[in-house]
Amino acid sequence: MSANTDYQDYRINPRIKIAALWASMMFVFVSVDLFSLYRGDVRADIEAGKIAVFSIGQGYLLGVTIYVILPSLMLFLSLVLRMRVMRMANIVLAALYAVTVVGSAVGEWTYFILGSLTEAALLAGVVYYAWTWPRVTHAHALAAPEDQSRPDVHVR
Repeated sequence: MSANTDYQDYRINPRIKIAALWASMMFVFVSVDLFSLYRGDVRADIEAGKIAVFSIGQGYLLGVTIYVILPSLMLFLSLVLRMRVMRMANIVLAALYAVTVVGSAVGEWTYFILGSLTEAALLAGVVYYAWTWPRVTHAHALAAPEDQSRPDVHVR
């Protein structure tokens, strides 16, 4: 006896996709940085009070905290900000973070480069979904609210 099972697939709101991409990026970001603590050269630099060209001090740690807080907040803000603000914030912040992530990978070990490329790809996904946000067609905008969830009313 053979039974075919059809599964219903739902269209995922781009806000949720963007929030998920920010969350995924942060998991990779934190993991790669934690893995660096297994390296003797990184631990030695930290003991000497340096990370790359930066001295570890209050200003550096404040800057790093802000650097980590912004994408963490974008996870929530992507779900609640007004559309225009949300789109622009995601495009600008994701593009800037991608540049810093790729820049920090120059001369690094392979695991760090792989993690950084993964972060950059996830951030490219944020930019893509924010940039290609579905536009409402005139027919969809005029439809009654109960009709807007119908699959035969299309957005372009």
